[in-house]
Amino acid sequence: MQKLDNLTSHLSSEYDLQIANTIPYYNFFHQEILNLVESMDINPKYWLDTGCGTGNLVEKALQKFQSTVFILADPSADMLNKAKEKLENNKNVEFLEPTPSQDISLSDPVDVITSIQSHHYLSEDERYKAVKSCYNNLNENGVYVTFENISPLTDKGTEIGKEYWRKFQISMGKTVVDADNHIKRFGVEYFPITVEDHLSLLRKSGFSVVEMFWYSYMQAGFYCIK
Repeated sequence: MQKLDNLTSHLSSEYDLQIANTIPYYNFFHQEILNLVESMDINPKYWLDTGCGTGNLVEKALQKFQSTVFILADPSADMLNKAKEKLENNKNVEFLEPTPSQDISLSDPVDVITSIQSHHYLSEDERYKAVKSCYNNLNENGVYVTFENISPLTDKGTEIGKEYWRKFQISMGKTVVDADNHIKRFGVEYFPITVEDHLSLLRKSGFSVVEMFWYSYMQAGFYCIK
Protein backbone atom coordinates (compact mmCIF):
# COMPACT_ATOMS: atom_id res chain seq x y z
CA MET A 1 0.00 0.00 0.00
CA GLN A 2 1.33 3.43 -0.94
CA LYS A 3 1.93 5.85 1.89
CA LEU A 4 -0.29 8.91 1.98
CA ASP A 5 1.45 12.28 1.82
CA ASN A 6 -0.35 13.85 4.75
CA LEU A 7 -3.62 13.42 6.61
CA THR A 8 -5.76 13.54 3.48
CA SER A 9 -6.93 10.29 1.94
CA HIS A 10 -5.21 11.10 -1.36
CA LEU A 11 -1.66 10.87 -2.67
CA SER A 12 -0.30 14.21 -3.88
CA SER A 13 0.04 12.73 -7.39
CA GLU A 14 -3.71 12.02 -7.46
CA TYR A 15 -4.92 14.92 -5.35
CA ASP A 16 -6.30 17.30 -7.97
CA LEU A 17 -8.54 14.67 -9.56
CA GLN A 18 -9.59 12.90 -6.38
CA ILE A 19 -10.47 15.99 -4.36
CA ALA A 20 -12.88 17.17 -7.07
CA ASN A 21 -14.52 13.73 -7.06
CA THR A 22 -14.82 13.76 -3.27
CA ILE A 23 -15.83 17.30 -2.27
CA PRO A 24 -18.97 18.66 -3.98
CA TYR A 25 -18.39 22.02 -5.69
CA TYR A 26 -14.73 21.99 -4.66
CA ASN A 27 -13.59 24.10 -7.61
CA PHE A 28 -16.31 26.63 -6.82
CA PHE A 29 -14.72 27.15 -3.40
CA HIS A 30 -11.72 28.73 -5.10
CA GLN A 31 -13.80 31.01 -7.32
CA GLU A 32 -16.03 32.10 -4.46
CA ILE A 33 -13.00 33.00 -2.33
CA LEU A 34 -11.64 35.15 -5.14
CA ASN A 35 -15.04 36.76 -5.70
CA LEU A 36 -15.37 37.44 -1.98
CA VAL A 37 -11.95 39.08 -1.61
CA GLU A 38 -12.62 41.16 -4.73
CA SER A 39 -15.84 42.37 -3.09
CA MET A 40 -14.01 43.71 -0.05
CA ASP A 41 -12.27 47.03 0.39
CA ILE A 42 -8.88 45.39 0.35
CA ASN A 43 -5.92 45.34 -2.02
CA PRO A 44 -3.84 42.49 -0.59
CA LYS A 45 -0.10 42.94 -0.72
CA TYR A 46 0.60 39.57 0.91
CA TRP A 47 -1.66 36.51 0.98
CA LEU A 48 -0.95 33.29 2.89
CA ASP A 49 -2.59 30.06 1.72
CA THR A 50 -2.17 27.49 4.47
CA GLY A 51 -2.88 23.85 3.74
CA CYS A 52 -2.26 24.87 0.13
CA GLY A 53 -2.19 21.33 -1.27
CA THR A 54 -0.92 21.39 -4.84
CA GLY A 55 -1.43 25.13 -5.25
CA ASN A 56 -4.75 25.20 -7.10
CA LEU A 57 -6.18 28.25 -5.34
CA VAL A 58 -3.05 30.33 -5.78
CA GLU A 59 -2.76 29.33 -9.43
CA LYS A 60 -6.19 30.91 -10.01
CA ALA A 61 -5.64 33.85 -7.66
CA LEU A 62 -2.48 34.92 -9.49
CA GLN A 63 -4.60 35.75 -12.53
CA LYS A 64 -6.84 38.14 -10.57
CA PHE A 65 -4.42 39.56 -8.01
CA GLN A 66 -1.37 40.17 -10.15
CA SER A 67 0.45 42.47 -7.74
CA THR A 68 -0.11 40.26 -4.67
CA VAL A 69 2.67 38.08 -3.25
CA PHE A 70 1.37 34.64 -2.30
CA ILE A 71 2.94 32.60 0.48
CA LEU A 72 2.16 28.88 0.38
CA ALA A 73 2.27 26.54 3.38
CA ASP A 74 1.35 22.89 3.84
CA PRO A 75 2.36 20.18 6.32
CA SER A 76 3.24 17.85 3.41
CA ALA A 77 6.55 18.22 1.57
CA ASP A 78 5.13 16.22 -1.34
CA MET A 79 2.17 18.58 -1.69
CA LEU A 80 4.50 21.58 -1.64
CA ASN A 81 6.69 20.00 -4.31
CA LYS A 82 3.63 19.56 -6.54
CA ALA A 83 2.71 23.20 -5.92
CA LYS A 84 6.25 24.29 -6.78
CA GLU A 85 6.06 22.38 -10.08
CA LYS A 86 2.75 24.05 -10.89
CA LEU A 87 3.86 27.57 -9.95
CA GLU A 88 7.57 27.49 -10.74
CA ASN A 89 9.21 30.65 -12.01
CA ASN A 90 6.44 32.92 -10.74
CA LYS A 91 8.09 35.84 -8.96
CA ASN A 92 5.01 36.49 -6.81
CA VAL A 93 5.06 33.10 -5.09
CA GLU A 94 6.96 32.10 -1.95
CA PHE A 95 6.98 28.80 -0.08
CA LEU A 96 7.39 28.03 3.61
CA GLU A 97 9.01 24.85 4.82
CA PRO A 98 6.47 22.05 5.50
CA THR A 99 4.43 23.48 8.37
CA PRO A 100 0.91 22.96 9.75
CA SER A 101 -1.24 26.05 10.28
CA GLN A 102 -0.88 26.01 14.05
CA ASP A 103 2.92 26.34 13.83
CA ILE A 104 3.13 29.19 11.32
CA SER A 105 4.68 32.38 12.65
CA LEU A 106 5.40 34.95 9.95
CA SER A 107 7.95 37.71 10.46
CA ASP A 108 5.47 40.18 8.94
CA PRO A 109 1.66 39.87 9.03
CA VAL A 110 -0.33 39.45 5.81
CA ASP A 111 -3.57 40.89 4.44
CA VAL A 112 -5.39 37.66 3.55
CA ILE A 113 -5.15 34.10 4.84
CA THR A 114 -7.00 31.21 3.23
CA SER A 115 -7.44 27.67 4.47
CA ILE A 116 -9.42 25.16 2.40
CA GLN A 117 -10.29 21.78 3.93
CA SER A 118 -7.25 21.96 6.22
CA HIS A 119 -8.27 21.93 9.88
CA HIS A 120 -10.89 19.20 10.22
CA TYR A 121 -8.17 16.63 10.90
CA LEU A 122 -7.17 18.42 14.10
CA SER A 123 -8.21 17.92 17.70
CA GLU A 124 -10.25 20.65 19.37
CA ASP A 125 -7.15 22.21 20.97
CA GLU A 126 -5.07 22.01 17.79
CA ARG A 127 -7.91 23.45 15.73
CA TYR A 128 -8.08 26.45 18.06
CA LYS A 129 -4.31 26.88 17.82
CA ALA A 130 -4.52 26.75 14.01
CA VAL A 131 -7.25 29.39 13.81
CA LYS A 132 -5.52 31.57 16.42
CA SER A 133 -2.30 31.33 14.42
CA CYS A 134 -4.16 32.58 11.35
CA TYR A 135 -5.55 35.45 13.42
CA ASN A 136 -2.10 36.34 14.78
CA ASN A 137 -0.53 36.32 11.31
CA LEU A 138 -3.03 38.83 9.89
CA ASN A 139 -2.72 42.58 9.71
CA GLU A 140 -5.39 44.63 11.47
CA ASN A 141 -8.50 44.49 9.25
CA GLY A 142 -7.00 41.46 7.53
CA VAL A 143 -9.31 38.79 6.12
CA TYR A 144 -9.40 35.07 6.94
CA VAL A 145 -11.40 32.76 4.65
CA THR A 146 -11.87 29.06 5.32
CA PHE A 147 -13.84 26.10 4.00
CA GLU A 148 -14.26 23.00 6.15
CA ASN A 149 -16.27 19.81 6.42
CA ILE A 150 -19.29 20.33 8.66
CA SER A 151 -21.13 18.15 11.14
CA PRO A 152 -24.94 18.47 10.97
CA LEU A 153 -26.81 19.48 14.12
CA THR A 154 -28.59 16.16 14.72
CA ASP A 155 -27.87 12.45 14.44
CA LYS A 156 -30.55 12.14 11.77
CA GLY A 157 -29.08 15.05 9.87
CA THR A 158 -25.67 13.37 9.99
CA GLU A 159 -27.14 10.11 8.70
CA ILE A 160 -28.83 11.88 5.79
CA GLY A 161 -25.79 14.05 5.08
CA LYS A 162 -23.46 11.06 4.89
CA GLU A 163 -25.73 9.27 2.41
CA TYR A 164 -26.15 12.47 0.39
CA TRP A 165 -22.35 12.87 0.23
CA ARG A 166 -21.81 9.17 -0.51
CA LYS A 167 -24.16 9.32 -3.50
CA PHE A 168 -22.33 12.37 -4.84
CA GLN A 169 -19.01 10.52 -4.79
CA ILE A 170 -20.48 7.53 -6.61
CA SER A 171 -22.01 9.87 -9.21
CA MET A 172 -18.51 11.24 -9.82
CA GLY A 173 -17.13 7.80 -10.64
CA LYS A 174 -15.97 6.46 -7.29
CA THR A 175 -16.69 2.82 -6.59
CA VAL A 176 -19.21 2.02 -3.89
CA VAL A 177 -16.38 0.60 -1.78
CA ASP A 178 -14.26 3.75 -2.10
CA ALA A 179 -17.20 6.02 -1.33
CA ASP A 180 -18.17 3.90 1.68
CA ASN A 181 -14.59 3.93 2.97
CA HIS A 182 -14.43 7.70 2.75
CA ILE A 183 -17.70 8.18 4.62
CA LYS A 184 -16.53 5.76 7.33
CA ARG A 185 -13.66 8.15 8.09
CA PHE A 186 -16.16 10.82 9.24
CA GLY A 187 -15.63 11.39 12.96
CA VAL A 188 -12.84 8.79 13.03
CA GLU A 189 -9.99 10.19 10.91
CA TYR A 190 -11.38 13.67 10.35
CA PHE A 191 -13.48 15.54 12.86
CA PRO A 192 -16.06 17.97 11.49
CA ILE A 193 -17.76 20.38 13.87
CA THR A 194 -21.11 22.12 13.50
CA VAL A 195 -21.64 25.52 11.92
CA GLU A 196 -22.47 26.87 15.37
CA ASP A 197 -19.19 25.54 16.77
CA HIS A 198 -17.26 27.03 13.85
CA LEU A 199 -18.77 30.45 14.42
CA SER A 200 -18.02 30.20 18.14
CA LEU A 201 -14.42 29.14 17.48
CA LEU A 202 -13.81 32.01 15.08
CA ARG A 203 -15.23 34.54 17.53
CA LYS A 204 -13.21 33.03 20.38
CA SER A 205 -10.06 33.45 18.28
CA GLY A 206 -10.60 37.20 18.30
CA PHE A 207 -12.15 38.11 14.95
CA SER A 208 -14.41 41.17 15.03
CA VAL A 209 -16.46 40.07 12.02
CA VAL A 210 -17.45 36.41 11.58
CA GLU A 211 -19.78 35.30 8.79
CA MET A 212 -20.76 32.15 6.90
CA PHE A 213 -21.03 32.68 3.14
CA TRP A 214 -21.36 29.15 1.73
CA TYR A 215 -23.03 25.88 2.70
CA SER A 216 -23.43 22.80 0.49
CA TYR A 217 -23.66 19.09 1.29
CA MET A 218 -21.42 18.80 4.39
CA GLN A 219 -19.04 21.69 3.70
CA ALA A 220 -19.27 25.34 4.67
CA GLY A 221 -17.30 28.52 3.98
CA PHE A 222 -16.65 31.29 6.50
CA TYR A 223 -14.95 34.66 6.33
CA CYS A 224 -13.63 36.76 9.19
CA ILE A 225 -12.08 40.18 9.63
CA LYS A 226 -9.50 40.95 12.31
